[in-house]
Amino acid sequence: MRSPEPTDPPAVGGYPLLARLGAGGMGQVYLSRTPSGRPLALKTVRAELGLEPGFEERFAREVASSDRVRSPWTVTVVDHSPPGQRPQWLATEYVPAPSLADWVERHGPLPEAAVRALAAELAEALRAVHRAGLAHRDVKPSNILLGRRHPLLIDFGIARAADDTRHTRTGGVVGSPGYMAPEQAVGGGAAEPGDVFCLAAVLAYAATGHGPFLRPGEEPSVPRLLYRVVHEEPVLDGVPASLLPLLTACLHKTPEARPTADALLERLGAPPDGWAAALPPGLEAELASREEELRAVLERPAVLAPPAPPHPPGFGPPSGYATPAVPPAPGFPPARGPGPVPERSRRGPRAAVLAGAVAVAAVVTTAAVVLPQILGGEDDKKSAPSPSPSTAGAADTLPASWVGTWKGTGPGDRSADGVVNVRTTRVSVSVTLHAAARGELVGSQTSHVIEAGTGRDVGCTETLLLRETHRTTMVFEAASSAPTDTSASVTCVKGNVYTLTMTVAGTLALGDEGSQTTGAPSRLTRAR
Repeated sequence: MRSPEPTDPPAVGGYPLLARLGAGGMGQVYLSRTPSGRPLALKTVRAELGLEPGFEERFAREVASSDRVRSPWTVTVVDHSPPGQRPQWLATEYVPAPSLADWVERHGPLPEAAVRALAAELAEALRAVHRAGLAHRDVKPSNILLGRRHPLLIDFGIARAADDTRHTRTGGVVGSPGYMAPEQAVGGGAAEPGDVFCLAAVLAYAATGHGPFLRPGEEPSVPRLLYRVVHEEPVLDGVPASLLPLLTACLHKTPEARPTADALLERLGAPPDGWAAALPPGLEAELASREEELRAVLERPAVLAPPAPPHPPGFGPPSGYATPAVPPAPGFPPARGPGPVPERSRRGPRAAVLAGAVAVAAVVTTAAVVLPQILGGEDDKKSAPSPSPSTAGAADTLPASWVGTWKGTGPGDRSADGVVNVRTTRVSVSVTLHAAARGELVGSQTSHVIEAGTGRDVGCTETLLLRETHRTTMVFEAASSAPTDTSASVTCVKGNVYTLTMTVAGTLALGDEGSQTTGAPSRLTRAR
């Protein structure tokens, strides 16, 4: 993390540029933050890339696709440049964690327990990607962050659009040599089996310190490396015996012969908390150091540029999918903003809603699409210890002015496509709160989301836990979630994180970092 250069602008898209995180083939990556203090990784696109024919359309498509993947193993897309704006940019959650490539280069291969836990976690990540109807296409060590609670699979968006541009211009391949499937290496399509092959190559790297088609210390040419991927068997010396059969199956040259992400998880059988219990030695200390450095940077004053214009209607990520509200990382105070007036999203087509209602499963024929579990960003996973009612101070409790029932109704969204996004005619939200300390159950919310055509209620009802308190803003987490209409074919997931802000008018505003869907209410008023 370095200070911005004198030639860097003070802000991009209305987000302040606080530090330089790195640079790549597609552009510069900066540390930024939202007005509430949520850290962001803001990636800009090199000017010449943005001028490539069709790049803007590919960029918008990839960003929208990336935002469909909501899971504990992927970072959240927060904002992106509107059409026609230069430079083009993408803002995602920032996770203060090293990449797998960085860690192995500095510390050597991971212990067997950590490799096995990493395998299960990344298989979960791929399952979330594949269930959204996508393929990542570039699973490699530098695209995996070793977070405290989960490893995270990053870099959809800009990188994939840039790869497509290079592929179109040069006739080359899309992906990273040494960590791509044979069908990618010969210029073919990249689908789910290709991601499984890449995952196995990454795990071989984690276990041995080099990819399965490299020998220690050598640097073969790209054509030679691609030849090995297509024609030669992988070298798996040093891979733990317990993982050898599985990696061998995943590295099969024939896509159809490889196991799916579901099959991988069945064979691994790892417990859900396996990664947290198997962190490589020294990683916990490094994460704490990075978080402290991040805290110091976020607390510096920033010069803000005027906000970017809103996106035109219809542009942006799908609105039928849940968007977790990710507040500032625990211990990171919100930046001083404009008082109690809530932040409003510039992502035009997405009105905020506090509700499991936006964890609605889209209807494809008569079946519901199961949404991946949503737990918010990695920066939110390590909460401070929850105080007991006897020790909690006033700042750690829900203010008395919040106690009661709050309601709001939005018009829904009849313009959705009905496949990825549910067409709705009304979205109603009711939140009931009672006195509670941070870390305690504080109430519940009930959502009624009425599907156009069928009249079904595809909303969810959740119990809420008071997760954080920030002056006029409270952060809640869904401790449980179930369909409001028990007869509806809806999948509701617990773990969603939401922000609400008390306005000067005495209403509760649903922040731009909350779960969002088009046509939902933006504010809740106290029920009389």
